[in-house]
Amino acid sequence: MKITFPHLGNTYIAMKAMFDDLGVKTVVPPKITKKTLDIGTKLSPEQICIPFKYTIGNYIEAIEKGADTIAIVGGIGSCRFGYFSQITKEIFLDLGYNVEFIVLEYNEDDKFELIRRVKKMMGTNSYLKIIHSLWKNINILKHINTFEQLLLKIRAKTNNPSQCNKIYSRMINAINNSYGSEQINRQLKKGIKHLKNVPVDEFKQTIKIGIVGEIYILIDDKANFDIAKKLNDLGAEVEKSLNTSLWITNALFYKPFGLDKERHIHIKAMHYIKNEIGGHGRETIGSIIDFAERGYDGIIQVMPFTCMPEIIAMSIIPEATKIYDIPVMTIIIDEMTGEAGINTRLEAFVDMIKRRNSKIRVKGDYKNLFIKENINEWLKKTHGYS
Repeated sequence: MKITFPHLGNTYIAMKAMFDDLGVKTVVPPKITKKTLDIGTKLSPEQICIPFKYTIGNYIEAIEKGADTIAIVGGIGSCRFGYFSQITKEIFLDLGYNVEFIVLEYNEDDKFELIRRVKKMMGTNSYLKIIHSLWKNINILKHINTFEQLLLKIRAKTNNPSQCNKIYSRMINAINNSYGSEQINRQLKKGIKHLKNVPVDEFKQTIKIGIVGEIYILIDDKANFDIAKKLNDLGAEVEKSLNTSLWITNALFYKPFGLDKERHIHIKAMHYIKNEIGGHGRETIGSIIDFAERGYDGIIQVMPFTCMPEIIAMSIIPEATKIYDIPVMTIIIDEMTGEAGINTRLEAFVDMIKRRNSKIRVKGDYKNLFIKENINEWLKKTHGYS
């Protein structure tokens, strides 16, 4: 068995580490490119969202490298994500590919089916080995998210952002040449340590922008045209509302037991969305309110074209932003989206926020200017940096 999975930003790192530890051969698909999208667009239904097209392209590229098994996550609710596995199977059947699918989804009618599929994917019947591997996988994801969160703050506050980019590139190259969770964790910790040592300019004026939206577009920087880095270069500290470790931890260890790690975000959105609407539409609204309450200067919603949960959230945003007095810009992405247009919109949005903040300060109206975290305080609190 040679198993593959979607690249999905840096999530592939944890997946590869887990399978390395279990002795399962993997084929890691390359980072998404125009070729990936072209393959996916050609084979996918016309109105399906772009994350599906990227994943189809990923699978084809991995199969060409020798993969014979695909690990794919299923789902329920209004989001078409729940149909991804079935549509993918039909496409590959039509293409004549002899590929096995392992679909990971929770089934209310057969609560042990997920466990059976996890055992098959991991090539072991040992519960202890499975739990240990999953725990190490989550730990790696947490380190990845720590690095990325730190990067999106430090890169905006330093006068030498290229140093941060070099640290990131060196770390990813080292990880790609590593084997197993122990070696990969070592490289992640080294990258975090180097990033913490990058000097920051406490007097450099920055703004704070939160990014919310559909999880694939939010997490994969190639899919969203590296919006976070562009904002850093424009003088904005950035935080993403979702990360993979939260998503997987919630799905595997909380929701099966009737718990929810994102409950506090759902409570914030309760006035606007009382029930689950699929995807991350409810989380989008709750996160917008959360960012506003935490003193952020602006928010960007990223979403695939035709994504129903995010369209519902987008229709609610004007009312929420009026109450919380915070600007929100929506960026819709499909295969026709051009990078130049996104660059222009980001520059205009950042410029508008800076002018807006200047006017508020001149008027002495601080109703929307909450106390903001000092970068060193944030580092010390979350990463032990001093």
